[in-house]
Amino acid sequence: MKEIKIFDKNLDSEFKSELTKLIQNFDSIKGGEGDRNIIKIVKLKASNLNIKAFKIPNIVNKIAYNFFRKSKAQRSFEYANKLIALKVGTPKPIAYFEYKSLFLFNKSFYVSEQLDCDLTYRELTKKFDYPDYDEMLRAFTRFTYSLHKKGIHFLDHSPGNTLIKRHGDSYDFYLVDLNRMNFGILDFETRIKNFSRLTTHKFMVETMSEEYAKCTGEDYNKIFNLMWRETEEFQQKFHRKKRLKKKFKLKK
Repeated sequence: MKEIKIFDKNLDSEFKSELTKLIQNFDSIKGGEGDRNIIKIVKLKASNLNIKAFKIPNIVNKIAYNFFRKSKAQRSFEYANKLIALKVGTPKPIAYFEYKSLFLFNKSFYVSEQLDCDLTYRELTKKFDYPDYDEMLRAFTRFTYSLHKKGIHFLDHSPGNTLIKRHGDSYDFYLVDLNRMNFGILDFETRIKNFSRLTTHKFMVETMSEEYAKCTGEDYNKIFNLMWRETEEFQQKFHRKKRLKKKFKLKK
């Protein structure tokens, strides 16, 4: 099977060689999180690495990733570099690996530096008494606005995909799970719809709508009505899909 590997240009040859051995022996590394994609945290020299092994795709995507589309690993690596160039926080990209035969794509890995954070946005959807909760939620909204202003449409803008680090009275935000992104001018509806996967709580949508209105100068009611409608529609689709999956499994 052919091995394709692309590294950050600043890595030395010894580090590249050791990292390649880690990837080749990934299954023997203890631990790991995830059902579909597996993440393992591995120390290599002075670096803590986050190695994400993507699930081997179905037959259609095996062909697509081999001939027509960039793999999730490649997109993650390239988008991370693009975010850094745009001064958007994300764990430092280290490398990506792909394994394929003549006609079919097989497995892939994305390697980045492990970033230790204080919390993720997910905690804001559960722990409402978190210190400086309101300001943190507003800061996150301003961060999302900055993404939109830079033409970044993060398609997986969901609770677990933004890491948060506190710095005194301010916060830094870092995007993870980067393989689905678009870049370009975002219209109003696309921007507001980008909030739809973040929470089920109306008061959070109210706060984010208020802060986004301050950022954009748009009418609060216009923003809130659209954001809440998109949130409800996403939840309906999500639960409908969940019910269908459960029904299908029972039939099987």
